[in-house]
Amino acid sequence: MGDIRGPFLDQVALLMNFLGGPLMGVVEPIAGFVVLAIVRRWWAALYFVASAAASLAVVQALKHTLERPRPVRLEEFLITTDLGSFPSGHVANAATVAFVLWVIVPRTWVWVTGTAYVLVMAVSRTYLGAHWLTDTLGGALVGVGVAILVLIPFLHVLERERVEWGAGAPEPPTP
Repeated sequence: MGDIRGPFLDQVALLMNFLGGPLMGVVEPIAGFVVLAIVRRWWAALYFVASAAASLAVVQALKHTLERPRPVRLEEFLITTDLGSFPSGHVANAATVAFVLWVIVPRTWVWVTGTAYVLVMAVSRTYLGAHWLTDTLGGALVGVGVAILVLIPFLHVLERERVEWGAGAPEPPTP
């Protein structure tokens, strides 16, 4: 991907780097918790934070266990990176947030927007030379997988809370 680098794409990729980085990895769950608490979706807020924390823990455990080298040398990076390339923490965080938001607000537009966010994050991580394509795929699978596992004990209370809150039933499938 280094062959297609240019100022505009660099800026887009750097923005995605910021959105998925350590600062936003902390800010997103806190902001999500606060917003959900304000609207009194307490179980959804707890699910959001628990999923984000679990995803981060799994990503860091895998990175430190596998210690996969990055695709480019350190001096060629446009960004700073941590230890280990697999899995992509940025993509895992994006996938976790996207899946959790879709569970909390089961609407087609949430799913489409979340999927696009994860795909753009994955491409940007590869574009920046921070990850192999398989690292980003692994990050997406970790993010969604962890969010699903964390969801299991929350299923009944989240559904009850969603109905009581007034979200009603999910959108019917389109024919």
